[in-house]
Amino acid sequence: MQLWVGLGNPGDQHKMNRHNVGFMACDVIADMHRFGPVQKKFQGWVQDGRIGTQRVILLKPATFMNESGRSVAEALRFYKLDLSALSVFHDELDLPAMKVKVKQGGGTAGHNGLRSIDKHLGADFRRVRIGIGHPGHKDRVTGHVLGNYAKSEMDDLADMLGAIAAEAEWLAKGDDARFMSDLALRLKP
Repeated sequence: MQLWVGLGNPGDQHKMNRHNVGFMACDVIADMHRFGPVQKKFQGWVQDGRIGTQRVILLKPATFMNESGRSVAEALRFYKLDLSALSVFHDELDLPAMKVKVKQGGGTAGHNGLRSIDKHLGADFRRVRIGIGHPGHKDRVTGHVLGNYAKSEMDDLADMLGAIAAEAEWLAKGDDARFMSDLALRLKP
């Protein structure tokens, strides 16, 4: 069993924020792979399903980004999973918009959701980093991250999220390199 966590903030006002792309990824994965209904658990929203032969629990913490670790830690304890079973989908300033990279462990790069998970569980978990691009100056970061995707980005966003869900079986199998390779092929202009 694996726990896949999408990071974001609850509430309709945040629904299309770049910071919520982790939530968006979980929603598309759940739809494409026909996961079960949403249940309120672990201070968040949970869906249960299969990707290929792997059972995957999707979790979207409802704690707001800064407290995501509380929800994730509760779910891991309940299912008796260790960090090797955890994958976190999150926005990444340091990647160009719509680029996706997977890495194991690492720092938080100022990301409050990652910082919270790190504080509660440690840093050695898989991260699916979804690029949102950098606005160019540090004074514009907060507005960029908490701002909505532009209308002109919607088609690319839908294509990227669909590709993540379509290639999710490679993630479930633990083949991160194949996931990134096949994703890049799907998203080639």
